[in-house]
Amino acid sequence: MRPWFEKVTIPAGQSWTLFDRRLPAFPFNWHYHPEFELTLTLNSIGERFVGDHVAHYDDGDLVLVGPNLPHAWQSRAAAVPGAPHRALVAWFSEDWARGLTAPYPEFAGLDALLVEAARGLSFSPAVSAAVRPRLLALVDASAAARWLGLVEILLLLAADRERQPLALHGFAAGDARERARLERVLAHLHAHYAGPVRLATLAGLAAMSESQLQRSFKRCTRMTVSDYLAQLRIGCACALLLESERPVAVIAAQAGYTQPGYFARQFRALKGMTPLEFRRRFSATTDHR
Repeated sequence: MRPWFEKVTIPAGQSWTLFDRRLPAFPFNWHYHPEFELTLTLNSIGERFVGDHVAHYDDGDLVLVGPNLPHAWQSRAAAVPGAPHRALVAWFSEDWARGLTAPYPEFAGLDALLVEAARGLSFSPAVSAAVRPRLLALVDASAAARWLGLVEILLLLAADRERQPLALHGFAAGDARERARLERVLAHLHAHYAGPVRLATLAGLAAMSESQLQRSFKRCTRMTVSDYLAQLRIGCACALLLESERPVAVIAAQAGYTQPGYFARQFRALKGMTPLEFRRRFSATTDHR
């Protein structure tokens, strides 16, 4: 199962968009997009997947996900039975966010927040409680009030000394030209990671030599192409382990591994446990509706 590219549309006349999502349950929806995403989850209990990170979430879970970092939420129960699972999802572009920090020294504290979001960030209960009424108030607010409200929320997040990084690695490209090149490479990796991936093909997509691509990719993602590919494959394997009872060898093949022994070693290296231990630990608490 590969993450799919989600096209986020920000309405004309607005700098960012807010989606009030209400569903009977949150299905596993593994996806990514170039926008930042701030998600406040309400009346929902389940598991959260951000990059290579898997964790339990509860009512009031607040997470900031950086550009192109795969993520998903999967519910298993509502905090208040019978009421819908709800998520307030704010999307904003990196250009907009960087536009705050460059000309205004008062917003310099946001720089670290944006960089750290490349790995995904979860926030403390105290900050989540402070953000909750502010984000709820923006659902029906005017465009101008929303702009001011999101800036206020981002400043609260930047001041949270208890925020925690989630994934081992993230993506933080440099200039626009480099970003466009690497987004082509990332799109190819996300679409074809379960099959053979050749560095020459990726270099062609980026219009770089293989050595140039390796340097650029490592500078922007803080890992090698092979390490990033391993994250994608192991992330796919994690989802398959939770969604089915298929044998580990079958799941290894579906995730792109031709050698089950190598898959097992790489899985343990990234997750700190065997595939079967991962399945036993998490599948009992995951709702597959």
